[in-house]
Amino acid sequence: MATYIMLGRYSTEGIKGTSKERTKTVVDEIKKNKGKVSAMYAMLGNYDLCFVVDFPTNNEAMKASVNIAKATGIGFRTLPAMSVDEFDKLIC
Repeated sequence: MATYIMLGRYSTEGIKGTSKERTKTVVDEIKKNKGKVSAMYAMLGNYDLCFVVDFPTNNEAMKASVNIAKATGIGFRTLPAMSVDEFDKLIC
């Protein structure tokens, strides 16, 4: 499984639908695409949300990201990530 950082920004319409049920819908969509949520954060600044998620491949990550945006009105940037230890092993 690879790790992805999903950074989300609420649209004007998207913020109106905020609820615990919608959060569950997001988690369910990630699971439906073979993903696992490690952490979810609300943020201040350029992004409103940050999810740390594991997916088997880019295909599942992309599908989940698009489907979540469609369902919630939250635009996501989904970025692959690797631990610094993994990076050091790869580069050094």
